[in-house]
Amino acid sequence: MRERPVRFPGRDVELEGRLFLPDADRVPAVVLCHPHPLYGGSMDVPVIGALTRVAGERGFATLRFNFRGVGGSTGRHGGGEAEVDDVAAAVAFLASRPGVDPDRMALAGYSFGAWVGGRAAARAGSLGALVAVAPPLARMPLDAWQSIRRPKLVVVGDRDEYCPLDLLEPWFQELLPPKERAVLEGADHFLWGREAEVARRAAGFLAAALQDPGGEG
Repeated sequence: MRERPVRFPGRDVELEGRLFLPDADRVPAVVLCHPHPLYGGSMDVPVIGALTRVAGERGFATLRFNFRGVGGSTGRHGGGEAEVDDVAAAVAFLASRPGVDPDRMALAGYSFGAWVGGRAAARAGSLGALVAVAPPLARMPLDAWQSIRRPKLVVVGDRDEYCPLDLLEPWFQELLPPKERAVLEGADHFLWGREAEVARRAAGFLAAALQDPGGEG
């Protein structure tokens, strides 16, 4: 798969990303949101790269992008609130691309990206499925996820210091169905060496959740 660099407008900023469009019509699509910008997070981290690659192989259009102030995106870090607008801009941009089915849109967020992405999803009904990878429950409130009724998958390592299982369990129980979780034995928050496994689980979940009602994927 070959991504191409893109730039698209956000609220008071211009965001950079990489777009992949399969050579097909009415394809499902996923926006990928990276970890915390102030701690080295960008669209180039290995987990986001793996998610992009595997989703593309499954026939998804993909858009990974840098939040404001990261890489070539203009502006500066907005404390998480302005980044919700960045997610909304990315979803709107991807949904408007030729060949993308706007009724089969998804979002996958890693760490900070799961926090911001969940709040964006709670405000907009255009996302049909969601994935939270290593949601940082020990650092950030992810209450917005508890109001979302769309299919959702949570992927976490059992040694994740930012998402310990004693915090994950009550939070997951409060999520509305449909919901799934995958706990990776021996993995921590950074998921070193487990990127492909995370990506396969996420892409398989999204493919099932966003099946084409017309029978074309």
